[in-house]
Parts: sequence; C-alpha cells; structure tokens
Amino acid sequence: WYDGGILLQLHQHEFQADNSIFNNAWNSAYGAVNTVNRLIYQFSSIEGADAYEAELRAIRAFYYFHLLDMFGNVPLSTDFTDTETKPNSTRSEVYNFVKSELDAVIPLLSDKRDATTYGRINKWAALAIRMQLQLNAEVYTGTAQWAGAKADADAIINSSLYSLEAVYSDNFKEQNEGSSENIFVVPYDEVFASGFNWVAMTLHYASQNTFNLTFQPWNGYATVEEFYNSYVDPSTNPGPQGDVIKGKGAATGTLDSRLSNFLVGPQGADDSAGGEDGDDDGTGLNFTPYINMIYPDACRQCGARINKYGHVQGGREQMNHDFVLLRYADVLLSKAEAHFRTGDASGALGIVNKIRERAGVSPFSSLTEDNLLAERGREMYVENDRRRSLIRFGKFNDAWWAKDASDAKYKLYPIPKDQLNANPKLTQNPGY
Repeated sequence: WYDGGILLQLHQHEFQADNSIFNNAWNSAYGAVNTVNRLIYQFSSIEGADAYEAELRAIRAFYYFHLLDMFGNVPLSTDFTDTETKPNSTRSEVYNFVKSELDAVIPLLSDKRDATTYGRINKWAALAIRMQLQLNAEVYTGTAQWAGAKADADAIINSSLYSLEAVYSDNFKEQNEGSSENIFVVPYDEVFASGFNWVAMTLHYASQNTFNLTFQPWNGYATVEEFYNSYVDPSTNPGPQGDVIKGKGAATGTLDSRLSNFLVGPQGADDSAGGEDGDDDGTGLNFTPYINMIYPDACRQCGARINKYGHVQGGREQMNHDFVLLRYADVLLSKAEAHFRTGDASGALGIVNKIRERAGVSPFSSLTEDNLLAERGREMYVENDRRRSLIRFGKFNDAWWAKDASDAKYKLYPIPKDQLNANPKLTQNPGY
C-alpha cells in the first residue's frame, strides 16, 4: 500500500521524522494523557472519587507504556494545571514512572470481570500491562525483570477468571463480548462507536461483491508470504505445501486453526469489478499468499488479507468487532517466556504446547528461542505485539522480504518533526 511511501518506510526501516504515522501516534497518546490529567484534576475535588482516579492513572500508564515503547525518551506530564513544555525524560525514567503508577493503583482497581468492567482497565488488565512492561524491561532499562513478569502472569492465571476459548477465532468474531480470553478491548460499533475499519483497509475493490459490502474497500494491507507460510506445519500436513497455502485443501492432515487470521484463495468475484480500480485481466479475484514485489508494480490481488476479525456479509465500512488489546493467550506465552529466559525450558514447553493444542497442531518436542518467537508471532498476529517481540528476541533489525538488515537506531521511532518544532526543549532520538 503505497500512500506516499509512509508505509514502505515502516516495513523497510527507513523511518523519517516527518512521517505522519509517527506524529499521529504521538498526538493520539498525548491527547489521551492530557484528557486523563484533566479528569484527575476535576475528580480531585470530588469526595469518594479515589477508585475513578486509580483507573484513570492506570489508563495514563497504559498510554505512557506505549510511548516509551515506541519513542523511548518522551516528556512526562501529570499535572493538568502545569502549562510549561517539558523536555524528554529518559526511557528508564518513563519506565519507572509507569511501573510505580501501576504498582500504586493495582490494589485499588476493581477485581470484577463483568459488564461493569468490560472495556475498562480492571485489576487484571493493569496486571497484564505491568506484565508486558516487565517482559520488555531489559530492552527499556538494561535490566531484565523476568520474575516480575511471571508473577503478574501467575496472578492473572490464578484468578481463574480467564481461560482459553476452545475456538481461537471466537475471540475475534463480530460479537466477541463473551470471550473467556479477552482481558481488555476497545468496544466498537458500526454506528455508535466507529473507528475500526480493517475491512476497508485490507480487502480488494472487488471484495465489495464477494461480501455484498455497502462500500468499496481500498485494497491495502496484506501479509508477507513467509509469515503466512509459517502456519503450515509439515509434520501434520505432509501433502504439497503449495496447495495448503493457496487454500486448495489438497494436503492431508490438520491445518493450523489460526489460518483463520487470513483470507486467501478464489473470492467468487470478477477482479475488474472495481471499475477503474479493478485489475481488468479477465480472471476472477484470487488472493495468493505470493507477492511479486513491494513497489512499484505489485499485483493488486497478491497477498493474504487480514481476516482475523472476519468479514461480514452486507457489512459496513465500520466494524462491530471489539478490538483486542490484552488477551489470556498472551499471559500464557509471557509466563512461558519468563520460564524460558530463567532456564526452565521444560516449564515453558508445556505452556506453549497448550497454545499449539488449541490451534490443532502437533506439540513441540523442545523449545528454542526461534520456535518460541515463531509461536508468539502466529498466535498474536495483528495484536500490537510483533515489533516488541522482534526487538526483545534480537530479530528486529534482521533482513526480511523486501527489507535489508537495518541500523539498531530503528528500535526507536524518531521524535516527530512537528513535535520538535512545537517544543524546543525536545531532543531527537539518537541517529535521526
């Protein structure tokens, strides 16, 4: 998806400070921080508002967690009445702030898991945030916190409030409010709470006919072929791999149920149905995992499309699915990794194999860094995890399809140019 080249920068690690995606991410996070600061200021004069203030502080910690993860050295602002611009705090300082805020509010948050806490940060969501923070502590501060990550994972597990859904895709279906696995979500509605429109961003123009959509999609995001192929387990699929990945079903054995993450194969629509935007080659629309190139002549129907949240017949551009931010499977995989990092590979193996069992694929006989990372990638596809995991496992700067090996500076995004212009106290991240 070209879009002026801003997305190619992300894939190929050629980040520029004037890329609007970075500025939008910064503004979104700090907009939320400012709202939280204002609400805390307003609640401070209301007797008995301590529980609400604790929840707000947890929300602010969640946004600062993402800011320190993306940009590292960011300003800390907690007082709504303080209008002075702030310089960068160090990444370690931001880490310590997020950790201390979560430590302080977790005992004050609701431990309920019901309709009153759905879409809100309860105790278990805050524990999952702190778990993720500590899982990545060595990246952020230079000091690992595996025991802390494991303890938070154990607290969630031992609550017995969450469990793996029997069917992976049920966590992401249109009405996914009843998932036993989802810990923290963004509730969306096609009319009253819009903003989730992957159906528009990934499907082909002619997919309007396939799904009888009320609008025409934009033909954007697709999945790298090598990653898609990683879901095919040769031990359980001895037939021709090419037939499996093209959705022809010619192989024998069991397919990874998480292939529901993707839409591939013939789509039952004329690929020229998009008029001027169509391919007009006289063939039917067929999504192939193979992508001929990234730019400038990429074929328009190449690439497995994002299907994690499914596509609804007669759907609108805005989707009803609630977007999952924190999930029980991540808690299990994080606990497994904490075991693995501290020398307990056998303890980690059993947990990872629970995830594989649910996916319907054969268990690992042993656990390595590579297959642990690969399993996390398959399970957590498009759940805001991949970049963090690749950095934590030391793979983020490796070469991959249509990307050369990259400089270590790209582990942090550049401070956006617009923010540097607006605040002369800010300093750009190293190397940019």
